[in-house]
Amino acid sequence: MRAILAETFCQALVAAPPEIQKTFGKQLAYLLRDLRHPSLQAKKYTPATGLWQARINDDWRFYFTTEGDAYVLRGLRPHPK
Repeated sequence: MRAILAETFCQALVAAPPEIQKTFGKQLAYLLRDLRHPSLQAKKYTPATGLWQARINDDWRFYFTTEGDAYVLRGLRPHPK
């Protein structure tokens, strides 16, 4: 699998704190190796649209869809608790 970064995702990543950017890089590597990696806790967020959610840390999540052999990264934001 490969990753494609949507413009909205890039903007959110640049605006995120540096420690979130660094941790996201590690989580992305896990995603590209195995969607079911335990630290991702990936799950379908909106099944009707195919949007998935995965964990960066306890407070941040990223959102993506799958298109062919690629994960299209759509968003990144603090987790609403």
